[in-house]
Amino acid sequence: MTKKVLRRRAVEVKTGFSTSSIYELMSVGSFPRPIRLGARAVGWLEDEIDEWIDGRLAERNRSARKVSA
Repeated sequence: MTKKVLRRRAVEVKTGFSTSSIYELMSVGSFPRPIRLGARAVGWLEDEIDEWIDGRLAERNRSARKVSA
C-alpha cells in the first residue's frame, strides 16, 4: 500500500482549517500529528487525515440521531 503525504497547505484545503487551527487541535490531541520530512518540513499521512474526517462525520451522524430521537 502506498502512503501519500500531504503538506500543510493540502491539509488546510482538505479540512477547511487554517494553520493555527490545525496546530491548536494538535496541541490538545484532537488532530493527527505530522511526520518530519526534513529539517524544516513536515507532512501528514493522507490516510490519517481521511480517518479524522470520517470520525467527525460519524460524530455528526451520532448527534443527528440523538436530536431526532
